[in-house]
Amino acid sequence: MKKYIIILILIALTLTGCGIYNLNSFILPDDLEFIQTIEQLDTPEKICQYMKENFIYKAHYIYAPDPYTFWKIKKGDCNDFATFGKFIAEYNGYKSYLAVIYFTNIKDTHIIAIYEENGRYNYSSNWEYFPIAVETIDKIIEHYNIYDYINNVSRYEVID
Repeated sequence: MKKYIIILILIALTLTGCGIYNLNSFILPDDLEFIQTIEQLDTPEKICQYMKENFIYKAHYIYAPDPYTFWKIKKGDCNDFATFGKFIAEYNGYKSYLAVIYFTNIKDTHIIAIYEENGRYNYSSNWEYFPIAVETIDKIIEHYNIYDYINNVSRYEVID
């Protein structure tokens, strides 16, 4: 019995969605509808509008789906929205990043996508697009901290 419990725990830890989906391991599927969709989402603003109209927020802790699976199931958490946004933006030629944000008084994190547009930075939090055109990623985090979490951000990490 103990053996099966240990195996189940190891499987759960392997499949956990607490981390960020590794886009380097994602292979673009040959689904023509998916490819046509992402080719039409050729700006971060269009990507976010599409997410707002087509996806719903649903927290999950079992796994982090790849961008294609997220597109198929149409629901996910901040990790899924940010990863989808980053993937689609990069597919369409934008340099983009993920930022994992840690909070002072909350035992949780939030992940946003950051887009480099015309030498400036904008970002999305879930499906909301913030075209603030700032010079540095630090200013993105500062804006997010004031706008959404009222000075509760303790630190952040940027993933290329």
